[in-house]
Amino acid sequence: MKKLMISMLAALCMFGFTACGNADSSSSAPAETALQTQAAVQETRAQQTEESAGVTKAEQSDEEKAFPEQTETQSQNADTGESTGADTIVVYFSATGTTKGVAERIAGVTNADIFELIPAEPYSDADLDWNDKNSRTTIEMNDPNVRPAIENDTVNLDSYSTVYIGYPIWWGDAPRMMSTFVEAHDFDGKTVIPFCTSGGSSIGRSGENLASQAGSGNWLKGGRLEAGISESEIQDWINSMN
Repeated sequence: MKKLMISMLAALCMFGFTACGNADSSSSAPAETALQTQAAVQETRAQQTEESAGVTKAEQSDEEKAFPEQTETQSQNADTGESTGADTIVVYFSATGTTKGVAERIAGVTNADIFELIPAEPYSDADLDWNDKNSRTTIEMNDPNVRPAIENDTVNLDSYSTVYIGYPIWWGDAPRMMSTFVEAHDFDGKTVIPFCTSGGSSIGRSGENLASQAGSGNWLKGGRLEAGISESEIQDWINSMN
């Protein structure tokens, strides 16, 4: 009887161990499956990110091929004054940004290179105060012999047949810095077109004065252009000189 009881207890223990083992096995299976699924999702996402990056790079590459050296050319022209192959250039000085805007639109209409003249000593608001008889610009414009220095006059005009020269009107004339520029360059064989911006004054004799100081080139009369002039109006102005 004792042996029978021991055998029954042993059988019960074996059954319990088997049940526990099965329970453990069934409970661990879902956990392992979840981990495998999570890993697969992460791998898929990584592949998608890689593929996305590859498409972006391809698109950028196509863009670069479509517009070769565009940024570099603009930078070279702005920094060095080297020709990009155009036969027209717009050279300008802008104290407040008004002449700059007009110059950029002329360059756009004529497919021209463009070059901004920078004064060696920038003009402050106080310098530009025409109501102050002691302001820098008042003193400069009262002396026709003053020649303010240009910081970046590296532009080479040799390859251009047409040169637009832009400036604001100060005291009825071109800023003396423009005299510095034209006296330093040879305009022989070139058509030179002066243009100006102002609050109301006309171009007056400023273009003729610059032509006299340059001593070379075929200088047209040019004209005063409004700050907000459109590209179509610029084209009409250009056509009127032909």
